[in-house]
Amino acid sequence: MGQIEEVKKKNKLIAMIIRNDYTCNGVDFITPNEYSQQVAYMHHPAGKIIDAHVHNLVHRNVVLTQEVLFIKKGRLRVDFYDEYEDYLESRDLNAGDIILLVSGGHGFTVLDEVEMIEVKQGPYAGDNDKKRFEGISNNQIVFK
Repeated sequence: MGQIEEVKKKNKLIAMIIRNDYTCNGVDFITPNEYSQQVAYMHHPAGKIIDAHVHNLVHRNVVLTQEVLFIKKGRLRVDFYDEYEDYLESRDLNAGDIILLVSGGHGFTVLDEVEMIEVKQGPYAGDNDKKRFEGISNNQIVFK
Protein backbone atom coordinates (compact mmCIF):
# COMPACT_ATOMS: atom_id res chain seq x y z
CA MET A 1 0.00 0.00 0.00
CA GLY A 2 1.42 3.38 -1.06
CA GLN A 3 1.00 6.62 0.72
CA ILE A 4 -0.95 9.84 0.82
CA GLU A 5 1.07 12.74 2.20
CA GLU A 6 -0.35 15.91 3.70
CA VAL A 7 1.33 19.31 3.74
CA LYS A 8 0.02 21.41 6.63
CA LYS A 9 0.63 24.62 8.48
CA LYS A 10 -0.51 23.92 12.00
CA ASN A 11 -3.88 22.23 11.42
CA LYS A 12 -4.60 23.88 8.05
CA LEU A 13 -4.23 21.57 5.06
CA ILE A 14 -2.22 23.13 2.21
CA ALA A 15 -1.92 20.11 -0.11
CA MET A 16 -2.45 16.37 -0.44
CA ILE A 17 0.02 14.27 -2.43
CA ILE A 18 -1.10 10.90 -3.73
CA ARG A 19 2.06 8.98 -4.56
CA ASN A 20 2.18 6.79 -7.63
CA ASP A 21 2.36 3.60 -5.54
CA TYR A 22 -0.84 4.34 -3.58
CA THR A 23 -3.42 1.58 -3.91
CA CYS A 24 -6.58 0.29 -2.28
CA ASN A 25 -9.57 -1.83 -3.30
CA GLY A 26 -12.79 -0.20 -4.43
CA VAL A 27 -13.32 3.53 -4.16
CA ASP A 28 -11.47 5.81 -1.75
CA PHE A 29 -12.57 9.45 -1.76
CA ILE A 30 -9.43 11.10 -0.49
CA THR A 31 -10.99 14.55 -0.12
CA PRO A 32 -13.68 15.57 2.37
CA ASN A 33 -17.17 16.13 0.96
CA GLU A 34 -16.99 19.92 1.47
CA TYR A 35 -13.97 20.47 -0.82
CA SER A 36 -14.76 22.24 -4.08
CA GLN A 37 -12.47 19.79 -5.90
CA GLN A 38 -13.11 16.10 -5.25
CA VAL A 39 -10.40 13.45 -5.72
CA ALA A 40 -10.99 9.71 -5.51
CA TYR A 41 -8.79 6.68 -6.12
CA MET A 42 -10.60 3.77 -7.76
CA HIS A 43 -9.45 0.19 -8.20
CA HIS A 44 -11.90 -2.30 -9.70
CA PRO A 45 -11.45 -5.82 -11.06
CA ALA A 46 -12.12 -6.70 -14.71
CA GLY A 47 -15.83 -7.11 -15.31
CA LYS A 48 -16.92 -4.63 -12.63
CA ILE A 49 -19.94 -2.65 -13.84
CA ILE A 50 -20.14 1.04 -12.99
CA ASP A 51 -23.73 2.14 -13.56
CA ALA A 52 -24.31 4.53 -16.45
CA HIS A 53 -25.26 7.95 -15.15
CA VAL A 54 -25.59 11.65 -15.86
CA HIS A 55 -24.84 14.38 -13.36
CA ASN A 56 -27.67 16.56 -12.10
CA LEU A 57 -27.48 20.32 -12.42
CA VAL A 58 -26.44 21.47 -8.95
CA HIS A 59 -25.71 25.11 -8.14
CA ARG A 60 -22.40 25.40 -6.27
CA ASN A 61 -20.72 28.49 -4.88
CA VAL A 62 -16.94 28.14 -5.31
CA VAL A 63 -14.88 30.87 -3.64
CA LEU A 64 -11.44 29.21 -3.56
CA THR A 65 -9.69 27.65 -6.53
CA GLN A 66 -8.27 24.20 -5.79
CA GLU A 67 -6.04 22.54 -8.39
CA VAL A 68 -5.17 18.94 -9.13
CA LEU A 69 -1.93 18.16 -10.98
CA PHE A 70 -1.22 14.78 -12.57
CA ILE A 71 2.50 14.29 -13.22
CA LYS A 72 2.78 12.20 -16.40
CA LYS A 73 6.54 12.45 -16.92
CA GLY A 74 9.56 13.98 -15.20
CA ARG A 75 10.12 15.60 -11.82
CA LEU A 76 8.62 18.78 -10.39
CA ARG A 77 9.47 20.61 -7.17
CA VAL A 78 6.51 22.25 -5.44
CA ASP A 79 7.18 25.11 -3.02
CA PHE A 80 4.36 25.64 -0.54
CA TYR A 81 3.35 28.97 1.01
CA ASP A 82 0.69 29.94 3.53
CA GLU A 83 -2.03 32.49 2.77
CA TYR A 84 0.36 35.27 3.90
CA GLU A 85 2.89 34.25 1.20
CA ASP A 86 5.31 32.87 3.82
CA TYR A 87 7.33 29.88 2.61
CA LEU A 88 6.57 26.58 4.38
CA GLU A 89 8.42 23.72 2.68
CA SER A 90 9.05 21.98 -0.65
CA ARG A 91 8.30 18.50 -2.00
CA ASP A 92 9.34 16.70 -5.16
CA LEU A 93 6.73 15.07 -7.37
CA ASN A 94 7.59 12.25 -9.77
CA ALA A 95 5.87 10.66 -12.75
CA GLY A 96 2.61 9.09 -11.61
CA ASP A 97 2.18 11.33 -8.56
CA ILE A 98 -0.94 13.46 -8.11
CA ILE A 99 -1.29 16.56 -5.96
CA LEU A 100 -4.36 18.42 -4.77
CA LEU A 101 -3.49 22.02 -3.93
CA VAL A 102 -6.05 22.80 -1.23
CA SER A 103 -5.15 26.23 0.16
CA GLY A 104 -2.32 28.72 0.55
CA GLY A 105 0.08 29.41 -2.29
CA HIS A 106 2.49 27.44 -4.41
CA GLY A 107 5.29 27.76 -6.93
CA PHE A 108 7.03 25.21 -9.12
CA THR A 109 10.48 24.38 -10.43
CA VAL A 110 10.87 21.81 -13.18
CA LEU A 111 13.68 19.46 -12.08
CA ASP A 112 13.48 17.07 -15.04
CA GLU A 113 11.50 17.79 -18.21
CA VAL A 114 7.89 17.48 -17.09
CA GLU A 115 4.55 16.67 -18.66
CA MET A 116 1.54 17.22 -16.44
CA ILE A 117 -2.18 17.73 -16.54
CA GLU A 118 -3.88 20.41 -14.43
CA VAL A 119 -7.54 20.32 -13.43
CA LYS A 120 -9.23 23.21 -11.62
CA GLN A 121 -12.55 25.01 -11.45
CA GLY A 122 -13.64 27.19 -14.30
CA PRO A 123 -14.41 29.37 -15.93
CA TYR A 124 -10.94 30.95 -15.88
CA ALA A 125 -11.09 34.46 -14.39
CA GLY A 126 -7.99 35.86 -16.11
CA ASP A 127 -5.98 38.29 -13.96
CA ASN A 128 -8.57 37.97 -11.18
CA ASP A 129 -7.83 34.25 -10.85
CA LYS A 130 -4.51 34.59 -8.99
CA LYS A 131 -2.12 36.94 -7.23
CA ARG A 132 1.55 36.51 -8.14
CA PHE A 133 4.28 37.14 -5.56
CA GLU A 134 8.04 36.75 -5.13
CA GLY A 135 8.85 33.13 -4.31
CA ILE A 136 11.86 31.61 -2.59
CA SER A 137 15.34 31.17 -3.98
CA ASN A 138 16.96 27.73 -4.23
CA ASN A 139 19.07 28.22 -1.09
CA GLN A 140 16.00 28.63 1.12
CA ILE A 141 14.38 25.26 0.34
CA VAL A 142 13.37 23.04 3.24
CA PHE A 143 12.49 19.47 2.20
CA LYS A 144 10.40 17.20 4.41
